[in-house]
Amino acid sequence: MQKCMDKPNRNWSAINFDWTRARAFLVTAEEGSLSAAARALRMSQPTLGRQVAALEEELGVTLFDRVPRGLALTPTGLALLPHMRAMAEAAMEVRLIASGEAEALDGTVAISVSEIVAAYYMPPVLKALRQRAPNLQVELVVTNDPSDLRRREADVAIRSFCPKEPDLITRKIGDESVHLYAAKSYAAKLPDDITQADFIGYDTGPRLRQALSSIGLDVAAERFLAVSNSHLVVMDMIRAGLGVGIVPDRVAARDPSLVRVGSYPALSHEMWAVAHRELRTSARIRVLFDALVQNIR
Repeated sequence: MQKCMDKPNRNWSAINFDWTRARAFLVTAEEGSLSAAARALRMSQPTLGRQVAALEEELGVTLFDRVPRGLALTPTGLALLPHMRAMAEAAMEVRLIASGEAEALDGTVAISVSEIVAAYYMPPVLKALRQRAPNLQVELVVTNDPSDLRRREADVAIRSFCPKEPDLITRKIGDESVHLYAAKSYAAKLPDDITQADFIGYDTGPRLRQALSSIGLDVAAERFLAVSNSHLVVMDMIRAGLGVGIVPDRVAARDPSLVRVGSYPALSHEMWAVAHRELRTSARIRVLFDALVQNIR
């Protein structure tokens, strides 16, 4: 007979606060106000306020200070926050396992990706996923801004950097090589000084211009003929011969109308698959995560 492990020495009678009230505190802290937390929990604001006040009374501490713009966590509230988050994660995992969802390969899973990734890299991922889990529905959250996985804006994401949050699981997919490209029609009439060409960009702010400067191109803001916050619109404008723009090499290789401009170094960045820690207990999240890593090349 297998010997039982030593039981931890816990004073169970000392754990006397209500999880519902702890959840009220956590959501209020995450959302930043009682009104936003009440909407998230689908309850009235007075009810939520009473739950938070009851938790403070149970614990004998003050968790929030009222400030002109709403609520601010006290030092005690800040100290308790990571532990409350851990409790929420444990509660979620208990619900998944108890409901049989942990090993289910049906239902819905959400992945946050940029427009370029959604249009060019996700089709083979989804095809492989359909063969592995034909009943799984994938929701593509297409955004060029990072989604907050901890707030469950998505279950999985692809990012161009490795996040530092300790409660996220990451795996490097590879390196994305990016160069300057133009339509053949525009490349044929490029000026000798490429910094005097028309540029198409995602913005005229310092980040893109600093990236170009890092490869020896000091492009003035007025040289950006057109800008868009849509990566696909930028691609269409480059194809239309409106100017020079940065394009991932793997994307440009699929488009015979584009040619690489000059012999400048690559503006490379990393690609990371990122998942909420629920990956460890949810088969549907795990199978999507694995499909990303295996099918984006």
